[in-house]
Amino acid sequence: MSGRRFKPKKTREQKLVIRKAAEEDLAKLQERIDAFDPEDLAALADINSFEDLPLSHNSIQGLKAAHFTKLTDIQKRAIPLILKGRDVLGAARTGSGKTLAFLVPMLEHLFRSNWTQYDGLGALVISPTRELALQIFEVLRKIGRTHGFSAGLVIGGKDLKEEADRMLKMNILVCTPGRILQHMDQTAGFQADNLQMLILDEADRILDMGFRKTLDAIVDNLPPSRQTLLFSATQTKSVKDLARLSLKNPEYVSVHESSDSATPASLQQSYVLVNLPEKLDTLYAFMKTHLKCKAIVFMSTGKQVRFAYETFRHLHPGVPLIHLHGKQKQMSRAEITARFAASKHCYLFCTDIVARGLDFPSVDWVIQLDVPEDADTYIHRVGRTARYEKGGKALLMLLPSEEGAFLARLKKRKVVVDKLNIKQNKKQSIVSQLQHMCFKDPEIKYLGQKAFVSYVRSVNLHKDKDVFKVDQLPVEEFAASLGLPGAPRIKFLSSKEVKAKKNATLKPESESEGGSEGSGPDTESGSESDTASEAPASKTEAPKKVTKTKYDRMFERRNQDILSEHYTKLVEHDGTTTIDQETADADEDDAFMKIKRADHALEAGEGNEGPQLALAGDAPSETFKPDSKRKAKEALSKKAMLKYKPLGTKLVFDDEGDAHPMYEMQTEEAFRALGPSQQQIDEFLKKQGELLQSVDVDDKVEAKDKKRDKRRKQLERAKQLAEEAASDDSDQEVVLAPYSDDDGSADAASMDEEVGGKRKKWFQEYDDKAEEEAASKRRKLGNVVEVAEPQTLAAQEELALQLLGRS
Repeated sequence: MSGRRFKPKKTREQKLVIRKAAEEDLAKLQERIDAFDPEDLAALADINSFEDLPLSHNSIQGLKAAHFTKLTDIQKRAIPLILKGRDVLGAARTGSGKTLAFLVPMLEHLFRSNWTQYDGLGALVISPTRELALQIFEVLRKIGRTHGFSAGLVIGGKDLKEEADRMLKMNILVCTPGRILQHMDQTAGFQADNLQMLILDEADRILDMGFRKTLDAIVDNLPPSRQTLLFSATQTKSVKDLARLSLKNPEYVSVHESSDSATPASLQQSYVLVNLPEKLDTLYAFMKTHLKCKAIVFMSTGKQVRFAYETFRHLHPGVPLIHLHGKQKQMSRAEITARFAASKHCYLFCTDIVARGLDFPSVDWVIQLDVPEDADTYIHRVGRTARYEKGGKALLMLLPSEEGAFLARLKKRKVVVDKLNIKQNKKQSIVSQLQHMCFKDPEIKYLGQKAFVSYVRSVNLHKDKDVFKVDQLPVEEFAASLGLPGAPRIKFLSSKEVKAKKNATLKPESESEGGSEGSGPDTESGSESDTASEAPASKTEAPKKVTKTKYDRMFERRNQDILSEHYTKLVEHDGTTTIDQETADADEDDAFMKIKRADHALEAGEGNEGPQLALAGDAPSETFKPDSKRKAKEALSKKAMLKYKPLGTKLVFDDEGDAHPMYEMQTEEAFRALGPSQQQIDEFLKKQGELLQSVDVDDKVEAKDKKRDKRRKQLERAKQLAEEAASDDSDQEVVLAPYSDDDGSADAASMDEEVGGKRKKWFQEYDDKAEEEAASKRRKLGNVVEVAEPQTLAAQEELALQLLGRS
């Protein structure tokens, strides 16, 4: 008999036995934890595996199934302290196993508390980026499969309603700051009153300015009796930051604090001096010489990443290319991350969204095309390679103006890098190919312009002005190296004005798409990331939803390519290109036309606190204000806008290539220096007369040649007609047709006859044409006479006599 076998239900006595055995195991486990002394260094030295720690059987089985058996230094030092219930600040090098150092004791704490789904949220793990949160969640699934806890991943880019329906039953949440705060504010029934443990991964990034308000709002919703854990490769010791989290006598665990270097010993670090226009050439030459390589290339902004990826993809360097930045959708980001992790030879172009926490296997090189914002970001970037006692290499490209100051900052953090020289025979210039791409494809040219603007703006926004010197950037050469015909003009605003304008344009709906990119809040990479959308303003009220018809949605569609409003601002049709700080990222502005300012008579220093590379051209004499739809439509017509613009000027170029106005006026002093006015008039008339005489000679020679050619063609035509008449043995008179030369002039006599004669009617012309056809037919037949065929003998005799008579 086949079929599904059902397990017999356990009796009440059996359940009591199982429950009693579980309680005894928990009591023994608690006794082991109480007897364990984390301060005993001799006892810690004898611990090498997870089985030596006071952990539950479920956790040991989960770690074995995930092939985690050996302890690292940070795990050996931090797990016993966390099991004791203390708040811990853990700091260790990248790739040293910090994730397990807080996940394992988190599971143990909930297990010893007999936590169930009815108890609500027990542990909250906060990560600054979506990718890192996803990585932590995958590790949690592997080691926690033997436990009965429910866990969820709450990040931006997913359906908010679906998350809200499921997260009410979760015991563990792995999330990003903006998303969890959004659920705290909007999801009905979500509470964290029973939270046992709060964990901040990459805590120094979460505690900085980018997440300050968001984290403060999250902490206000959590109970103060919780246990708090902070882990990062560059840990903070700020009393102010620790007080915000209400830490209780935290234990600071740093396993590599006394080492000579803040980076792993197996990491080979070097730097090269490269001029700004030669960075892409150097990167391409490196890729051509390292084809069988897996590398990560860090850039400052997402727009640079897009431009480099699109251009290098067309150049076919011989190795797979992928790119990752904060503006991509969540599904694309997850797919790209998984693809790069599984690749053997590949180059990943990315921003600082990948700089923290992500574990990519077998990364050979970390290339930093642009200098990071500080030494901590450098440590996190190079930490993507040489993970867990494996080897790796890191290359940093520095500008000559950045070398001294940035190397001094690395030295303070115990980071030593060696200088390398680039072989001249390995250099390859790709400027001509980039110029061809920009000329052929307007979208690549548009990406190049945005990459140029975003890079220069990011350098201006960095706080460390000893390293980032925007006034020393060769902007014209840099634009030419990107393939652009010229450098777009950029007017910078102060950082305060930029933040005010950015915060004023944020929409509450963008919070659901939030993420984060691991860079500073004042850098361009921070603006390219979804840091702002991960830190929503909780006090902002969402606008009321209005039902829209399909026609409303059709008219509200906006172009996202080179036909977008932002592209028209980058490339204006009057020859000037002005890009303000507040309009550089205006792809999603609601208004079609906006009046930025009516009075353009700006005083010195007004609204322009930062450095200025170039300003816009002169303002028109009269300002156009579209105060109605008709006026706004009129603004789209160039012809209608001419009256609001100054008069145009026309330039002429002399033999030396210098431009001059077509009607260039002399000054009164220069005019008098040439002599009296009458004398200048006489000299001018004399010169013009001589010029006219020389030209008149040439005209006479040309007219004589035309007359000679005309007479020759008439004679040739007459001879040709005479030969045709003679061949036909015809007595007709030869009439010469009036000759007409190339310019349409005809003989005077023939023209007089044509004008003096009476114009024929249409039927007369038809009769003349019929007579000409009959005459032509007679000439062809010659002496042949057409007669009717005789029917009688008398008719035949008469025809014979006629023929004899003609002969």
